Amino acid sequence: MESQRSFMLIALALVSFLLWQEWQTAYGPKAVTPVEQTEQKASLTEAKFVASNVPSDLAQTGTNTNSVQNTAADVPANMANEPTVPVVRNQLGQSERFVEVTTDTLQVTIDLLGGDVVKANLIKYPITEGSNDAYSLLRPNAAALYVAQSGLIGANGPDANPDGRPLYTSPIMQYTLNNDSLSVPLSWVGSNGMRITKTFVFTRGNHAVELQQTITNGSNDTIIVQPYAQLKQTFTLPEGNMFMPTYRGAAYGTEQEQYQKYSFGDIEDESLRIATPAGWIAMIEHYFLSAWVPPQDKTNTIYTRAIGTEYATIGYTSEPVSIVSGAETRLDSLLYLGPKDQDTLKQYAKGLNLTVDYGFLWFISEWLFWLLQMIQGVVVNWGVAIIIITIIVKGIMYPLTKKQYESMAKMRVLGPKMTQLKERFGDDRQKMSQAMMELYKKEKVNPMGGCFPLLLQMPIFLALYWVFLESVELRHADFVFWITDLSTKDPYFVLPILTGISMWALQKLQPMTVTDEMQKKIMQFMPIMMTIFFMWFPSGLVLYWLISNVITLVQAKLIYASMEKRGLKAS
Repeated sequence: MESQRSFMLIALALVSFLLWQEWQTAYGPKAVTPVEQTEQKASLTEAKFVASNVPSDLAQTGTNTNSVQNTAADVPANMANEPTVPVVRNQLGQSERFVEVTTDTLQVTIDLLGGDVVKANLIKYPITEGSNDAYSLLRPNAAALYVAQSGLIGANGPDANPDGRPLYTSPIMQYTLNNDSLSVPLSWVGSNGMRITKTFVFTRGNHAVELQQTITNGSNDTIIVQPYAQLKQTFTLPEGNMFMPTYRGAAYGTEQEQYQKYSFGDIEDESLRIATPAGWIAMIEHYFLSAWVPPQDKTNTIYTRAIGTEYATIGYTSEPVSIVSGAETRLDSLLYLGPKDQDTLKQYAKGLNLTVDYGFLWFISEWLFWLLQMIQGVVVNWGVAIIIITIIVKGIMYPLTKKQYESMAKMRVLGPKMTQLKERFGDDRQKMSQAMMELYKKEKVNPMGGCFPLLLQMPIFLALYWVFLESVELRHADFVFWITDLSTKDPYFVLPILTGISMWALQKLQPMTVTDEMQKKIMQFMPIMMTIFFMWFPSGLVLYWLISNVITLVQAKLIYASMEKRGLKAS
């Protein structure tokens, strides 16, 4: 029995450690500031807000001159010394430089200098439960810069011009979606007659923005341009927030690797450069992401770069395009700015849905999330769906639970004999162990019988943990009464306390037969320790554990009653 208790203690401690470790990674105190707070303080014209930076490892000097003077500091080329970030605020007034676009899902700001998306608020996702302020994904703040850049480099690409990036013009400065789609055209004409129309197409109910770059060659020569797009973000954020996302960093997908993280630390250590058919690049944070999806019928080069110690970039360059004199061509790509919705993301690129990262047990988590979604579609309450899926999971696991408690009952019958062995052999642990094994063999009892079923159930719990932590559908999901957000902790700690009580009841149902006083104290303290842990866990996860414990209590009573009817002593 001591062996079984030790294994159970180790198993429970392991689960507790893993959960605590993941929770610390996901929500532990870190030196960050909430995006939603820093964004409110942002100024679109701060000196370090440089939406003018572009990739340049393939860039060559162009001949165009219609641009604002600045340095192409982000250019992914040759990894040369970093130029000085220019101050552009005095060259254009804010009202002349930024185009505002409002749809039913997005509030977007586009910088005419380069035609970059420098701000994106997600209208349907408030900062906090009940807030009227939309969550800010992209932001032009100097201290927490996060922008989506795009343009044309190559021999004649205006974004590769050392004199500065192109300054586009727009017929109007404010757009509102009134129909099913909205086009926002930006125009630029070079001194050599080359014309570029950069059109952003927004669609009702959609977080994806189509980018159409139409190039007209009005010069007398053939021109060569190469499309690029990248996401740029500060490495660190100032202190102030006690929570941080599950993973904040870059990710990409290739033909060989559908989903691969590339953290800011990786970017600092080594630049990435991979050529692949299709592919995608993204910046990920808890529940949300931004992603560029290049043409899926082209070969694209995915790259990363650290800009000094401040900024990280991940982007792609597509194949160069030649345009003869008098000809016109259009280059398309897609920018996604929104929640990590698996069903939506899988439509845009292979593997993009894997940014909903369920960890190493993803194959279990995906199945559980599918089932959870199906149930929620019927009951229309995520809390009720969690209760129902808990009942289903516990029902499926009942044979294991039955074996576990039958084994425990048999081990409990041996309690008096174990005590006699303890009195007989005292502190001689070697003889005590030998005598215990002989007793197990004689009574035909497997000391691991109660522990092994418990170990088999752990992957289910850990997989559900990731479902509750990663699924944006549970963000601000209401349950009942005071539980208005199943993705955050119980504000009054009612569920953690009830869970602790249920664990204590389960412990009482399994009376201690160990003689080691230290082990007894540790086992008795376990419900209190777990209650403290659960106080900071998502209330959806705690609800699952509470209902699971209650069901286990009922199942154990039924199992013991059945054993007594068969003449087997269970208590």
